[in-house]
Amino acid sequence: MHMQSSSQPMGQPPSTSGAILNTAPKSTKTTHKRVLDMSLPGPDHGNPDHAHMLANKWMNATKLAEMVKTQGLVYKKGKFSAIEEQQLRTAIEAFKAGRGLTNDQLQDIIFQKNEKGKDNAFWSEITSALALRPIIAVYHHVRRAFHPKKQQGKWMPEEDVVLKQAVADLGQQWEKVSEIVGRMSSDCRDRYRNHIANREVRVTGVWTKEEEEELTAIVTEMTIQQGKDFDNDVFWGKVSDRMGNRRGRQQCRIKWTDSLSKTVKNEGQKPRWSAQDAYILVHKVDSMNVRDDTEIDWKTLPDSDWNLWSAHSLQRRWLTMKRGIKGYEDMTHQEIMDILRVKKAHLPPASAARKRKVTSAANIDEPADPEPGDVGPSGTQEGTSDGQDRDADGSTDDSDA
Repeated sequence: MHMQSSSQPMGQPPSTSGAILNTAPKSTKTTHKRVLDMSLPGPDHGNPDHAHMLANKWMNATKLAEMVKTQGLVYKKGKFSAIEEQQLRTAIEAFKAGRGLTNDQLQDIIFQKNEKGKDNAFWSEITSALALRPIIAVYHHVRRAFHPKKQQGKWMPEEDVVLKQAVADLGQQWEKVSEIVGRMSSDCRDRYRNHIANREVRVTGVWTKEEEEELTAIVTEMTIQQGKDFDNDVFWGKVSDRMGNRRGRQQCRIKWTDSLSKTVKNEGQKPRWSAQDAYILVHKVDSMNVRDDTEIDWKTLPDSDWNLWSAHSLQRRWLTMKRGIKGYEDMTHQEIMDILRVKKAHLPPASAARKRKVTSAANIDEPADPEPGDVGPSGTQEGTSDGQDRDADGSTDDSDA
C-alpha cells in the first residue's frame, strides 16, 4: 500500500527555494498504482458557512471579490483538477441515479435555456462535492465539459467565414453566435479574438528585436511601474491593443511568458535551466502535498529568490520530467513523486549551478522614458493547462469566477 511521504495536510503552498536548498533528502519506497487515488483526503472545505454560501449563492466575480475583502471568503478559481473532474462526474451520476433521470433529462437540466429556470438543487448538490468552488464556476465548467459541440477539431476556412459574419450581425453575443456557427460559445469567442479579429493587420512568424522591445516596454509600464506582477497581472487584450493588434493577445502572452520575462529578470541575459532548478522544482512540488499535479497552481511556485521561470515554463519543465519516467501513465502522482524525489534527492554541487543574478520583479529598475514604439509575440499555446486563453486572474472571458 502506498504511504504518504509526509503527515502534513493535503494541498499546501510550496516551500521556498531557500528552505529546499537547505533541506536534507527524504527516503521513500516506490509502488505502482493507477493514475488517480480518490481515497486520499482533499483540502478542507473551510468555514462551513462559507462552504454553504459558495454552493448555494450565485455570486459573480465582483461579488466574490467583495466577499473576500469583507468576510474573508476563501475560494478556488482557475482550471479544475483531474480529481475535481472525477468528483463532479461522480456527483452528477449520483444525482441522475437518485432521481431516475435519463441522459436526455440530465442534459435538459444542464442546458436549461431559461437562466431563471436553473435547477438550483442540482447545481448546489454537485458543487457541494468540491472544496471551495463557487456554484457559478461549477455551472460554467459543467456546461462546457458536457457540451454536445465540444472538441470538434480544427477550424475550417468556411467556419471562419460564418463566424466572422455572425459576429458582424450579432456582436459578441457568444451564445447566439454559437448557435449559428455550430461550435461552443467559448470556442467561438477564442477563435474570433485570437485568429479572426484584426486579421488584416496581424503579423505571424519570428518576432523582430523591435517587436520584443516594444512588448517589454508595454508590459513593464502596465505592471512593474504600477507595482504589479509582470508574470500574473497582465491583461493581454490591452497589451495587444497597445501594439496596434499587430500581434494578438495569445501571441503576446506566449512570447512574454516563454521568453522575454525571464530575460528581463536576468538583466538582459537569457537564463538556462540548470540541475539546481530541477532540484528546486521537484522539492517545491513535493512540499505542496497535492493528490495530483493538476491541483497545482503553478503561479505560486516562484519566490523572491527563485523567480526567473514563469508558471507556464515550470509546468512544462515538470511535464518533461514526469514523462521521462517509464510507465508514468499508469502511476499516481504520489508514485511519480516518489521516483523524482529519489532522482533529485541530492543538491547538485555548487559548480553545477550556474551563477546568475536572480532579481525579484518588484525590485527591477526600469529605464527612464521607455520608447513607446515597441511590439509583441505570435504562436500557438503549448503546454498550458487547458488550452484556453486566460488573462490576469487566470480565468477565461466567460469566467469561471
